[in-house]
Amino acid sequence: MKLFEELKWRGLIDNITSPELEEKINEGGLTFYIGTDPTGDSLHIGHFSSLLVAKRLKEGGHNPIILVGGATGLIGDPKPNTERPMISKKDLDYNYEMLSKQIKKIFGFELVNNYDWSKDINFIDYLRDYGKFFSINYMLNKETVKSRLEIGITYTEFSYMIMQALDFLYLYENKNCTLQIGGQDQWGNITSGIELIRKKIGGEAYGFTMPLITKADGEKFGKSEGGTIWLDKEKTSPYEMYQFLINSEDTNVIEYLKKLTFLSPEEIEELDKSLQSEPHLRLAQKALAKEIITFLHGAEELDNVIKISESLFNGNIKTLSSKDIILGLKDVPSFEIIDKLNIVDFLVEYKICSSKREARELIGSNSITINDDLVTSEELMIEEHLAIDHKIIVIRRGKKKYFIGYFNR
Repeated sequence: MKLFEELKWRGLIDNITSPELEEKINEGGLTFYIGTDPTGDSLHIGHFSSLLVAKRLKEGGHNPIILVGGATGLIGDPKPNTERPMISKKDLDYNYEMLSKQIKKIFGFELVNNYDWSKDINFIDYLRDYGKFFSINYMLNKETVKSRLEIGITYTEFSYMIMQALDFLYLYENKNCTLQIGGQDQWGNITSGIELIRKKIGGEAYGFTMPLITKADGEKFGKSEGGTIWLDKEKTSPYEMYQFLINSEDTNVIEYLKKLTFLSPEEIEELDKSLQSEPHLRLAQKALAKEIITFLHGAEELDNVIKISESLFNGNIKTLSSKDIILGLKDVPSFEIIDKLNIVDFLVEYKICSSKREARELIGSNSITINDDLVTSEELMIEEHLAIDHKIIVIRRGKKKYFIGYFNR
């Protein structure tokens, strides 16, 4: 399977600007770029899918450039339904540094900053040298602009596509960059750059877009009830990312394997067969989590998150550190332990049980554990010597209801 055909098979091609591009991608040797604005201090899993396409192209013999938009980030790519909030220069510079380090560490790609060639263009030159190549009718026809006309769009946002087109022109002239790739929402910006190159210098350039990855409910992949799934493990821990991936819907997991891993078509097809015949094993989800966690954070982190997951699931909490337990149970109810109480009073005081009667019934039916040890006596005193790492105790009511009690929180 040639490179372009594999990209199609993986569902990574949404639209191309020219039929010639298929052969050029298969041949190799193109310099291309993909851009992102530093609106945050970390990439998220949505960026990851795009940068993986860049890595696939690099392995196919092409030369990637990653543009982090120090200039365009100050303006903001217009959203289809609302104005994007402005970001300060100080915050944007900080975000640029953080993203640059992250991209270099994970992917090792060449980085450029469009602020370097945009900062010295004055307003008159901008209008004469670039603005004259864009008709208002052409700009109004772009999908994102059209979607904003009813609620309004500022001139600043309206001008974003010219700035991005200017980037493509600069990289074409200075880096021999003839291809831009981006998400499907970037089609208008990409074609604007191709038009500017053609009209201003008579050059020929290309572009293709990638489909957005979504969950079963249509929400963007990487968005969850707890927030965005970040690549920075200080913002989204490897354990949290693992849980997000391992809980991928059956209806979507094969798509994710195609787009977000380097597993071969044959390996993915085998996982698809397993999904159909033995979905309870969740082999596809486990493979997805393994590939992404290992790629981003390494095999050691993968081993650690699997250990946490299995220990919590199998009732081996005491084999974990308090840090790992807090991480694994971060969403369960928690409280600070203030008074020295017996277990019955403790369960009522911290609302684990509604009454002393219920507490006694649950203890009598072997339904209460402290750090996975079964509570058999109503006289058990809850004291700090029971705590894991002298910090926490984990109370389980029944099979699935967990609570964390903190000493000296």
